[in-house]
Amino acid sequence: MKRILITGAHGFTGLHLLDRLAGAGHELHGLVHHPAPAPCPALHAEHVADLRDLSAIERIIAEVEPDQVVHLAAIAFVAHGDAGELYSSNILGTRNLLQALAAAPRRPEAVLLASSANIYGNRREGVLVETTPPEPANDYGITKLTCEMLGRVYADRLPIITVRPFNYTGRGQSEQFIIPKIVAHAKARKPVIELGNIDVARDFSDVRAVVDSYARLLAAPDAIGGVFNVCSGEAHALREVIDLVSRISGHEMEIRVNPAFVRADEVRTLCGSRKRLESLIGAVSVPSLEQTISWMLND
Repeated sequence: MKRILITGAHGFTGLHLLDRLAGAGHELHGLVHHPAPAPCPALHAEHVADLRDLSAIERIIAEVEPDQVVHLAAIAFVAHGDAGELYSSNILGTRNLLQALAAAPRRPEAVLLASSANIYGNRREGVLVETTPPEPANDYGITKLTCEMLGRVYADRLPIITVRPFNYTGRGQSEQFIIPKIVAHAKARKPVIELGNIDVARDFSDVRAVVDSYARLLAAPDAIGGVFNVCSGEAHALREVIDLVSRISGHEMEIRVNPAFVRADEVRTLCGSRKRLESLIGAVSVPSLEQTISWMLND
Protein backbone atom coordinates (compact mmCIF):
# COMPACT_ATOMS: atom_id res chain seq x y z
CA MET A 1 0.00 0.00 0.00
CA LYS A 2 1.22 3.48 -0.90
CA ARG A 3 0.25 6.87 0.49
CA ILE A 4 -0.54 8.82 -2.67
CA LEU A 5 -1.22 12.55 -2.94
CA ILE A 6 -3.24 13.61 -5.98
CA THR A 7 -3.54 17.27 -6.90
CA GLY A 8 -6.78 18.16 -8.64
CA ALA A 9 -8.35 15.06 -7.11
CA HIS A 10 -11.91 16.30 -7.63
CA GLY A 11 -11.40 17.00 -11.32
CA PHE A 12 -12.51 14.79 -14.18
CA THR A 13 -9.27 12.79 -14.36
CA GLY A 14 -8.71 12.87 -10.62
CA LEU A 15 -12.01 11.18 -9.78
CA HIS A 16 -11.37 8.38 -12.27
CA LEU A 17 -7.83 7.95 -10.98
CA LEU A 18 -9.13 7.73 -7.41
CA ASP A 19 -11.41 4.88 -8.48
CA ARG A 20 -8.50 3.10 -10.15
CA LEU A 21 -6.10 3.47 -7.22
CA ALA A 22 -8.66 2.78 -4.49
CA GLY A 23 -9.14 -0.70 -5.90
CA ALA A 24 -5.48 -1.41 -5.15
CA GLY A 25 -5.88 -0.47 -1.49
CA HIS A 26 -3.75 2.68 -1.45
CA GLU A 27 -4.19 5.49 1.08
CA LEU A 28 -5.33 8.38 -1.09
CA HIS A 29 -5.02 12.06 -0.25
CA GLY A 30 -6.52 14.81 -2.40
CA LEU A 31 -5.02 18.27 -2.72
CA VAL A 32 -7.84 20.46 -4.00
CA HIS A 33 -8.50 24.15 -4.54
CA HIS A 34 -12.03 24.01 -3.11
CA PRO A 35 -13.64 21.47 -0.77
CA ALA A 36 -15.93 18.93 -2.36
CA PRO A 37 -19.69 19.41 -1.83
CA ALA A 38 -19.83 15.84 -0.49
CA PRO A 39 -17.16 13.51 0.93
CA CYS A 40 -15.38 11.29 -1.59
CA PRO A 41 -15.35 7.72 -0.23
CA ALA A 42 -12.11 6.90 -2.02
CA LEU A 43 -10.19 9.66 -0.23
CA HIS A 44 -8.49 9.09 3.10
CA ALA A 45 -8.25 12.87 3.52
CA GLU A 46 -8.94 16.06 1.58
CA HIS A 47 -6.45 18.94 1.81
CA VAL A 48 -7.64 22.35 0.59
CA ALA A 49 -5.06 24.85 -0.69
CA ASP A 50 -4.13 27.01 -3.65
CA LEU A 51 -1.03 25.61 -5.32
CA ARG A 52 0.17 29.19 -5.74
CA ASP A 53 0.52 29.40 -1.93
CA LEU A 54 3.91 27.80 -1.29
CA SER A 55 3.66 27.83 2.51
CA ALA A 56 0.31 26.03 2.40
CA ILE A 57 1.68 23.39 0.05
CA GLU A 58 4.75 22.87 2.22
CA ARG A 59 2.49 22.38 5.23
CA ILE A 60 0.37 19.76 3.44
CA ILE A 61 3.42 17.87 2.14
CA ALA A 62 4.86 17.76 5.67
CA GLU A 63 1.54 16.47 7.01
CA VAL A 64 0.91 13.80 4.37
CA GLU A 65 4.48 12.63 3.70
CA PRO A 66 3.37 10.98 0.43
CA ASP A 67 5.09 7.95 -1.04
CA GLN A 68 3.90 9.00 -4.49
CA VAL A 69 2.43 12.18 -6.00
CA VAL A 70 0.27 12.65 -9.09
CA HIS A 71 0.06 16.25 -10.27
CA LEU A 72 -3.14 16.70 -12.25
CA ALA A 73 -4.24 20.14 -11.04
CA ALA A 74 -4.27 22.65 -13.88
CA ILE A 75 -6.53 24.81 -15.96
CA ALA A 76 -7.02 22.31 -18.77
CA PHE A 77 -9.41 24.18 -21.07
CA VAL A 78 -7.35 25.40 -24.04
CA ALA A 79 -9.66 28.35 -24.71
CA HIS A 80 -9.61 29.61 -21.10
CA GLY A 81 -10.05 33.36 -21.36
CA ASP A 82 -7.79 34.57 -18.53
CA ALA A 83 -4.17 34.19 -19.63
CA GLY A 84 -2.82 35.46 -16.32
CA GLU A 85 -4.73 32.84 -14.36
CA LEU A 86 -3.73 30.13 -16.84
CA TYR A 87 -0.04 30.91 -16.51
CA SER A 88 0.00 31.43 -12.75
CA SER A 89 -2.08 28.35 -11.94
CA ASN A 90 -0.31 25.96 -14.27
CA ILE A 91 3.28 27.17 -13.98
CA LEU A 92 3.61 28.70 -10.52
CA GLY A 93 1.42 25.96 -9.07
CA THR A 94 3.68 23.27 -10.52
CA ARG A 95 6.83 25.05 -9.40
CA ASN A 96 5.54 25.37 -5.83
CA LEU A 97 4.58 21.71 -5.66
CA LEU A 98 8.00 20.58 -6.91
CA GLN A 99 9.78 22.98 -4.56
CA ALA A 100 7.80 21.75 -1.55
CA LEU A 101 8.46 18.11 -2.44
CA ALA A 102 12.17 18.69 -3.04
CA ALA A 103 12.56 20.50 0.30
CA ALA A 104 10.63 17.92 2.33
CA PRO A 105 12.65 15.75 4.75
CA ARG A 106 11.00 12.65 3.29
CA ARG A 107 10.89 12.81 -0.47
CA PRO A 108 8.47 10.70 -2.51
CA GLU A 109 9.53 7.68 -4.54
CA ALA A 110 7.65 8.85 -7.66
CA VAL A 111 6.13 12.12 -8.90
CA LEU A 112 3.94 11.87 -11.98
CA LEU A 113 3.54 15.19 -13.83
CA ALA A 114 0.65 15.46 -16.28
CA SER A 115 1.78 17.50 -19.28
CA SER A 116 -0.14 17.48 -22.58
CA ALA A 117 0.16 16.56 -26.24
CA ASN A 118 -0.61 20.23 -26.87
CA ILE A 119 3.11 20.87 -26.51
CA TYR A 120 3.57 19.38 -30.00
CA GLY A 121 1.60 22.21 -31.57
CA ASN A 122 0.33 22.41 -35.14
CA ARG A 123 1.97 19.34 -36.64
CA ARG A 124 -0.39 18.14 -39.38
CA GLU A 125 0.93 14.78 -40.51
CA GLY A 126 2.64 11.70 -39.24
CA VAL A 127 2.55 10.12 -35.80
CA LEU A 128 3.89 12.11 -32.87
CA VAL A 129 6.53 10.45 -30.73
CA GLU A 130 8.20 11.68 -27.57
CA THR A 131 11.22 12.96 -29.50
CA THR A 132 9.09 15.15 -31.78
CA PRO A 133 10.28 18.75 -31.22
CA PRO A 134 7.74 20.76 -29.20
CA GLU A 135 6.10 23.70 -30.96
CA PRO A 136 3.17 24.78 -28.77
CA ALA A 137 0.60 26.86 -30.63
CA ASN A 138 -1.43 28.22 -27.73
CA ASP A 139 -1.05 29.47 -24.17
CA TYR A 140 -2.12 26.16 -22.67
CA GLY A 141 0.56 24.28 -24.62
CA ILE A 142 3.17 26.83 -23.56
CA THR A 143 2.27 26.40 -19.89
CA LYS A 144 2.52 22.63 -20.15
CA LEU A 145 5.88 22.74 -21.90
CA THR A 146 7.13 25.11 -19.19
CA CYS A 147 5.96 22.65 -16.55
CA GLU A 148 7.98 19.94 -18.27
CA MET A 149 11.01 22.21 -18.16
CA LEU A 150 10.42 22.79 -14.45
CA GLY A 151 10.39 19.03 -14.05
CA ARG A 152 13.83 18.88 -15.63
CA VAL A 153 15.11 21.54 -13.23
CA TYR A 154 14.04 19.36 -10.30
CA ALA A 155 14.99 16.03 -11.89
CA ASP A 156 18.16 15.69 -9.82
CA ARG A 157 16.12 16.09 -6.61
CA LEU A 158 12.88 14.31 -7.44
CA PRO A 159 11.93 11.03 -9.20
CA ILE A 160 9.79 12.55 -11.95
CA ILE A 161 7.67 10.76 -14.54
CA THR A 162 6.22 12.98 -17.28
CA VAL A 163 3.10 11.99 -19.21
CA ARG A 164 1.75 13.66 -22.34
CA PRO A 165 -1.89 12.67 -22.64
CA PHE A 166 -3.59 13.29 -25.96
CA ASN A 167 -7.31 14.13 -26.00
CA TYR A 168 -9.41 11.84 -23.83
CA THR A 169 -12.97 11.77 -22.64
CA GLY A 170 -15.51 9.85 -20.60
CA ARG A 171 -18.25 10.17 -18.05
CA GLY A 172 -18.03 13.28 -15.90
CA GLN A 173 -16.06 15.48 -18.29
CA SER A 174 -17.19 19.09 -18.57
CA GLU A 175 -19.34 20.09 -21.52
CA GLN A 176 -16.69 22.72 -22.26
CA PHE A 177 -15.00 19.87 -24.09
CA ILE A 178 -16.14 18.76 -27.50
CA ILE A 179 -17.31 15.14 -27.06
CA PRO A 180 -19.24 15.74 -23.82
CA LYS A 181 -20.90 18.72 -25.49
CA ILE A 182 -21.99 16.62 -28.48
CA VAL A 183 -23.16 13.79 -26.21
CA ALA A 184 -25.15 16.15 -23.97
CA HIS A 185 -26.90 17.70 -26.97
CA ALA A 186 -27.81 14.24 -28.26
CA LYS A 187 -29.13 13.09 -24.87
CA ALA A 188 -31.26 16.25 -24.64
CA ARG A 189 -32.50 15.69 -28.21
CA LYS A 190 -31.56 19.21 -29.18
CA PRO A 191 -32.18 19.96 -32.86
CA VAL A 192 -29.11 22.16 -33.39
CA ILE A 193 -25.55 22.22 -32.07
CA GLU A 194 -23.08 25.07 -32.55
CA LEU A 195 -19.46 24.00 -32.89
CA GLY A 196 -16.17 25.46 -34.00
CA ASN A 197 -13.94 23.93 -36.65
CA ILE A 198 -15.13 20.37 -37.29
CA ASP A 199 -12.44 19.73 -39.92
CA VAL A 200 -9.93 18.68 -37.28
CA ALA A 201 -8.78 15.25 -36.16
CA ARG A 202 -7.84 14.15 -32.66
CA ASP A 203 -6.37 11.11 -30.98
CA PHE A 204 -9.22 10.41 -28.54
CA SER A 205 -8.69 8.03 -25.64
CA ASP A 206 -10.96 6.78 -22.90
CA VAL A 207 -10.21 8.26 -19.45
CA ARG A 208 -10.25 4.74 -17.98
CA ALA A 209 -7.30 3.75 -20.16
CA VAL A 210 -5.49 6.98 -19.29
CA VAL A 211 -5.72 6.54 -15.51
CA ASP A 212 -4.79 2.87 -15.82
CA SER A 213 -1.61 3.95 -17.65
CA TYR A 214 -0.84 6.47 -14.89
CA ALA A 215 -1.29 3.87 -12.17
CA ARG A 216 0.94 1.37 -13.95
CA LEU A 217 3.65 3.97 -14.53
CA LEU A 218 3.67 4.79 -10.82
CA ALA A 219 4.34 1.12 -10.14
CA ALA A 220 7.22 0.92 -12.66
CA PRO A 221 10.60 1.99 -11.21
CA ASP A 222 12.06 2.26 -14.72
CA ALA A 223 9.52 4.98 -15.54
CA ILE A 224 11.46 7.49 -13.42
CA GLY A 225 13.00 10.15 -15.64
CA GLY A 226 10.89 9.12 -18.64
CA VAL A 227 8.46 11.01 -20.87
CA PHE A 228 5.49 9.05 -22.17
CA ASN A 229 2.72 9.73 -24.67
CA VAL A 230 -0.63 8.45 -23.41
CA CYS A 231 -2.90 7.99 -26.40
CA SER A 232 -4.96 5.62 -28.52
CA GLY A 233 -2.71 5.78 -31.58
CA GLU A 234 -5.63 6.65 -33.88
CA ALA A 235 -6.90 10.04 -35.03
CA HIS A 236 -10.65 10.56 -35.49
CA ALA A 237 -12.13 13.52 -37.34
CA LEU A 238 -14.78 15.46 -35.45
CA ARG A 239 -17.20 14.73 -38.27
CA GLU A 240 -16.71 11.02 -37.47
CA VAL A 241 -17.40 11.69 -33.79
CA ILE A 242 -20.63 13.52 -34.64
CA ASP A 243 -21.74 10.65 -36.88
CA LEU A 244 -20.98 8.09 -34.16
CA VAL A 245 -22.99 9.99 -31.55
CA SER A 246 -25.89 10.37 -33.97
CA ARG A 247 -25.88 6.68 -34.87
CA ILE A 248 -25.59 5.38 -31.30
CA SER A 249 -28.12 7.83 -29.84
CA GLY A 250 -30.51 7.62 -32.77
CA HIS A 251 -30.67 11.42 -32.86
CA GLU A 252 -29.40 13.67 -35.64
CA MET A 253 -28.67 17.35 -35.16
CA GLU A 254 -28.08 20.24 -37.47
CA ILE A 255 -24.44 21.31 -37.21
CA ARG A 256 -23.82 25.05 -37.25
CA VAL A 257 -20.27 26.37 -37.26
CA ASN A 258 -20.08 29.37 -34.94
CA PRO A 259 -17.13 31.61 -35.89
CA ALA A 260 -16.77 32.58 -32.22
CA PHE A 261 -15.80 28.96 -31.46
CA VAL A 262 -13.14 28.75 -34.20
CA ARG A 263 -9.65 29.32 -32.78
CA ALA A 264 -6.98 30.88 -34.99
CA ASP A 265 -4.34 28.70 -33.33
CA GLU A 266 -6.34 25.48 -33.75
CA VAL A 267 -4.22 22.33 -33.84
CA ARG A 268 -5.42 20.56 -36.98
CA THR A 269 -4.32 17.00 -36.30
CA LEU A 270 -2.99 15.23 -33.23
CA CYS A 271 -2.15 11.53 -33.32
CA GLY A 272 0.34 9.88 -31.03
CA SER A 273 2.37 6.73 -30.64
CA ARG A 274 2.22 4.80 -27.36
CA LYS A 275 5.08 2.49 -28.32
CA ARG A 276 7.38 3.84 -25.58
CA LEU A 277 4.64 3.55 -22.96
CA GLU A 278 3.80 -0.03 -23.85
CA SER A 279 7.46 -1.03 -24.04
CA LEU A 280 7.61 -0.27 -20.31
CA ILE A 281 4.23 -1.22 -18.84
CA GLY A 282 2.95 -3.71 -21.41
CA ALA A 283 -0.13 -3.54 -23.60
CA VAL A 284 -2.68 -0.82 -22.84
CA SER A 285 -6.30 -1.73 -23.43
CA VAL A 286 -8.02 1.31 -24.92
CA PRO A 287 -11.79 1.08 -25.48
CA SER A 288 -12.84 2.01 -28.99
CA LEU A 289 -14.28 5.47 -29.51
CA GLU A 290 -17.66 3.82 -30.14
CA GLN A 291 -17.46 2.03 -26.78
CA THR A 292 -16.52 5.25 -24.98
CA ILE A 293 -19.37 7.21 -26.55
CA SER A 294 -21.84 4.43 -25.71
CA TRP A 295 -20.64 4.51 -22.09
CA MET A 296 -21.17 8.27 -21.96
CA LEU A 297 -24.59 8.16 -23.59
CA ASN A 298 -25.77 5.54 -21.08
CA ASP A 299 -24.69 7.56 -18.06
